[in-house]
Amino acid sequence: MDQLRQSLLDAPIIEKGEYQYFVHPISDGVPMLEPELLREIVIRIIRKAELENVDKIVTPAAMGIHISTALSLMTDIPLVVIRKRQYGLGGEVPLFQETGYSESEMYINDVEEGDRVLVLDDVLSTGGTMKAILDALTDEVGADVVDVVAVIKKAGENELDDTDYNVKTLINVTVEDGEVVIVDAQGDE
Repeated sequence: MDQLRQSLLDAPIIEKGEYQYFVHPISDGVPMLEPELLREIVIRIIRKAELENVDKIVTPAAMGIHISTALSLMTDIPLVVIRKRQYGLGGEVPLFQETGYSESEMYINDVEEGDRVLVLDDVLSTGGTMKAILDALTDEVGADVVDVVAVIKKAGENELDDTDYNVKTLINVTVEDGEVVIVDAQGDE
C-alpha cells in the first residue's frame, strides 16, 4: 500500500472548527485521483475481502462509488449505490444516518432478502453511516452481509466498537499537529 500510505502522508490538512481534517482523493475527490492509487486500493480489497459467493457490492453515495465501481469491474459483481434521494421504487428501504458531521436519510434499492453483500465505503470515522447501513441491510432488508470493508479508518472510538460488526480496513490513520499519522499501515482484519 505504498501509494495509499504516501498519499495520506502528503494529504493537505484543513481546520473545521476544532477538528483537523485531511483532504484526500479517496475520501473527498480532491486532489485528483490517480489511476495507480485506485488500482492499488482495489487489488488490496480483492486480497482482503471475502468475495466468494457475494451477489452485490453495496456502497453509500457518494465517495464509495468510484472504489466500488472499480471493484465491480474487476470482479464482475454488480454494484448497488445507497442513495441520498428517495425514488419511491418498489422495495426501497429508508435508513437514517447520523455522523459526527451531519444527519440525513438514505435509501436502499435493489437489495433483497437473502442477498449476500459486500459493504464497501471510503472512510470509517464515527461509524454512524456504516452502522445505519449494516442495521438496515440485516434488520430491515434481511440481506446476508458477507463482509464489510472501509479503505481508510480514522483511529479512535466509533459506533461499531460495541457491536458484532467487523469492518476490515486497508490503513488506519489519525491527524496530529497538522499531519496525518499512520497508526496501522495494514489496517484491520
